[in-house]
Amino acid sequence: MSPYAHITGWGTSIPEKVVTNEEIAKMVDTTDDWIRERTGIRERRVASRDETTASLATDAALKALEVANLRPEDLDLIIVSSSSPEYIFPATACLVQDRIGASKAGAFDLLAACTGFIYALNVGAQTIRSGMNKNVLVIGSETLSRFTNWKDRGTCILFGDGAGAFVLQASEEPGGVLSSVLRSDGSGENLLSIPAGGSFMPASSETVKDGHHYIQMNGREVFRFATRVMAQATREAAEAAQVPLEEIQLIIPHQANRRIIEAAARGLDISLDRFIINVEHYGNTSTASIPIATCEAIDQGRLKSGDRIVFVGFGAGLTWGASVVQWSGPILPKRRIPPPFSYRIWARIRSLLLRLVRRMEGLIWGSHYPDGW
Repeated sequence: MSPYAHITGWGTSIPEKVVTNEEIAKMVDTTDDWIRERTGIRERRVASRDETTASLATDAALKALEVANLRPEDLDLIIVSSSSPEYIFPATACLVQDRIGASKAGAFDLLAACTGFIYALNVGAQTIRSGMNKNVLVIGSETLSRFTNWKDRGTCILFGDGAGAFVLQASEEPGGVLSSVLRSDGSGENLLSIPAGGSFMPASSETVKDGHHYIQMNGREVFRFATRVMAQATREAAEAAQVPLEEIQLIIPHQANRRIIEAAARGLDISLDRFIINVEHYGNTSTASIPIATCEAIDQGRLKSGDRIVFVGFGAGLTWGASVVQWSGPILPKRRIPPPFSYRIWARIRSLLLRLVRRMEGLIWGSHYPDGW
């Protein structure tokens, strides 16, 4: 029998800096009332100069490992889903692997915009169900403020920064990720995008001057798309898991806009009380929004072992999807593991030693290779 993929650890990393609607109203022609009425957002978090997508992901990862009673060296795979990765390459996941000292883990990034965390959760779960991996770390991390045009009223009111992480572990006990539905429609590529910086429109003085490195969105069309697919994906995932909607304790949606979540509740004929909503305080943190909302649900006592829940989201691509999960929590007994800061120290030493070894090898073997190799 294939093992089940349980969520056994979780953690978040939230920047301290808060930007309120009143502060945004000083930058563009808007008001607090206008933003709250249309989005439900009151404030959002913005990363400091020292905070990056990788640093936030690392913080969330170490917290999740601590909850799961795992050491970084226990990990087999790290997946980072992000719409704002540290670089085009290398993968942000590789930076996290290095910074936590996960010496045995493979690492890669996954890009499916705001739906990315659901995609990554499914990929991680399937590697466990196949028997390939036992311990997988899935992270959603964003610094979308770096790609936000703070003079564009249509987008600057929406986005925020943050990170969230789950640990997935193999277990023979039924539960964990029960189903996933992943969908896409590339014909909507122009509805939500960052046009420049890739191979189609490489960075240049012109692309910078014209603002093509900022988020661009057709808000009306994205809203129509989202209100249609959220309920649809939830129903499909529940059917795939053979779990009736009335047996779902909580729905944890992507936190993009309160009105979209309310429309999904109406479409499903489910009380809004069964939805986790925290968009008011964080705005749209893209791939980080579902794990951040999940951690808040745990802190509030709204999510307990045995509960059946739905993660559902949508994003650029266009992409959308949902997962049904039977919540479990840690499956390993509590054991003495070093505190997170000690892993940071050891990982830093390990990284420096590896760099030194490569430098020494370069000095020894450099004369044996032609220039450019």
